[in-house]
Amino acid sequence: MHDLTLLVMAAGMGSRYGGLKQLDPVGPNNETIIDYSVYDAIRTGFNKVVFIVREEFRSDFEKQITSKYADKIRIEFAIQDLNDIPKGFMCPNDRKKPWGTGHAILSASKIINEPFAVINGDDFYGKKSFQLLSEFYRDGSNADFSMVAFELGKTLSDFGGVSRGICTSKNKHIINISETHDIKKNENSISSSSVLKLDGSEPVSMNMWGFTPKLFSYLEEGFSAFLNIHSKELKSEYLIPSVINDLIETDQERVRMLNSSSSWFGVTYKEDKPFVESQILDLIDAGFYPSRLF
Repeated sequence: MHDLTLLVMAAGMGSRYGGLKQLDPVGPNNETIIDYSVYDAIRTGFNKVVFIVREEFRSDFEKQITSKYADKIRIEFAIQDLNDIPKGFMCPNDRKKPWGTGHAILSASKIINEPFAVINGDDFYGKKSFQLLSEFYRDGSNADFSMVAFELGKTLSDFGGVSRGICTSKNKHIINISETHDIKKNENSISSSSVLKLDGSEPVSMNMWGFTPKLFSYLEEGFSAFLNIHSKELKSEYLIPSVINDLIETDQERVRMLNSSSSWFGVTYKEDKPFVESQILDLIDAGFYPSRLF
């Protein structure tokens, strides 16, 4: 088994939710969603986890999260810093928002030299999803990028609209990711800001990716190009789905679509939290997780 790293994006503040939601407990013994992801990663063959955090939250992370499993998996931190941008550019003084998921992943470039999975810190993906990525990269020979796709209908919130990257594939490889906004469950249908007709079976990206270190050179080049246009803006973001779309459209990379049967859930809105807690209790009752993870 070759080295395989889990990269957890946890630097975002969670603007819609209010507060650092990655540290919010959802399990019966104060487990966070991140704890469930790390537990699933360990039992599916990952042997290192890198947390992308902001410097001011690192000590909270170490106290509340990583201290629980420091003896079970190798742990490292990457710091996402607004001012960590290429020479020749300056971060606007008024900018508070991180530069986006592409920049977040780039912040880990110096500590990852092996295939790695990327996830959001506040999303629950399920063991099967980690298994798909672990098996895809297990022997170290697979050079393709990959993405775990979930069924749209299993990823919606009862409390408001969400954005999802809707995927089109051919021969098990993604040919397009279309970012679609304000997707909502209605009584008998699904609506969105797009003209697309949606029935809930569509494969969507939930920011669960598999990459090789080759990604970092693409991100470096692309981030400079992004800043050439957007460096003075306060809220524009360099986002990983856009980067991957560009690589696909220019035939630079192939991205394998790995379809997960797992239910995804996350705390997009504060009102989602009780649902997530009940889902986790159901999984514990069904024997998928112990009541105390670590």
